[in-house]
Amino acid sequence: MRLDKYLKVSRIIKRRTVANEVCDAGKAVVNGKVARASYDVKEGDVIELNFESRSVKFRVEKVAETVRKEDAASMYTPLN
Repeated sequence: MRLDKYLKVSRIIKRRTVANEVCDAGKAVVNGKVARASYDVKEGDVIELNFESRSVKFRVEKVAETVRKEDAASMYTPLN
């Protein structure tokens, strides 16, 4: 699954276009390397999103095309 779609499906970022912009701006880092929106997310990847005021870091636990809102938080584990 593409990184921008994963961020949207897991509800880390609300809209896919915003997730795409974050990736294009170089603010998404996967396993220590800057990643583009087309990066193929796999279980076990560590994703870090750098915003102006804070940084969010988490580990991918599961990759699924569709997830209910209640189950979205089970797709990742926060590392901060």
